[in-house]
Amino acid sequence: MGEEQATESVGRNGVGSLGVAAELAGEAALARIQKPEPVEGRGPVVRQRDDGKHVPGEPGVWIFILGDMSIFAVLFGVYIVGRGDAPALFESQQQLLNQNFGALNTILLLVSSLLVYSGVNAIRKQDLRAPLLFIAAIVCGLGFVVVKYFEYSQKIDHGLTPALNDFWMYYFVLTGLHLFHLLLGLGVLTLITLNARRAKPGSTRFALIEGGACFWHMVDFLWIILFPLLYLVGE
Repeated sequence: MGEEQATESVGRNGVGSLGVAAELAGEAALARIQKPEPVEGRGPVVRQRDDGKHVPGEPGVWIFILGDMSIFAVLFGVYIVGRGDAPALFESQQQLLNQNFGALNTILLLVSSLLVYSGVNAIRKQDLRAPLLFIAAIVCGLGFVVVKYFEYSQKIDHGLTPALNDFWMYYFVLTGLHLFHLLLGLGVLTLITLNARRAKPGSTRFALIEGGACFWHMVDFLWIILFPLLYLVGE
């Protein structure tokens, strides 16, 4: 009698264990069905960290952006030291700059950054207006180039060249480097526009779009520092 009860008890335990194992296996299978792996080409998939926060773009793009900003930070520091060594010279030469040109370029870049931000959000929502937003941002960037061309031409016609004194050397070096980055940014925006025409970019392609947008925001940010530093800040 005792042996039969023991056997029955073991049988029940075994069946119970099998039931628990089957239930766990079913929950795992259901979780996989409810949370599929992202597939390239099935819409923009935003990669997130475990805490739910999202860093746009690829890590390599951020290394490039931070490196670029570090170089500009050093150049800004060198300019400030040079201004401190000859405040009267820098103050007098600064008066020859056209603040209206600088302010117009600032507005153009701020508007372009807003358009790029809106364009990236439009891609997330699969809004067909995304390419138009990036094209409008490119137009603003080209407007910046046109304004800078007239400004450079005006200064050179009046003999204000990098060889004249330290102020104009810094002016042309800093604004020239920024203009170079802006031209690179226009190329990046062109590539983003071409990719935005595709209905559903995959996660890798979307990360590249985000990285390009971040590069353009960096160009805007650098000008926001350059404009007051060169055009507005007094002694």
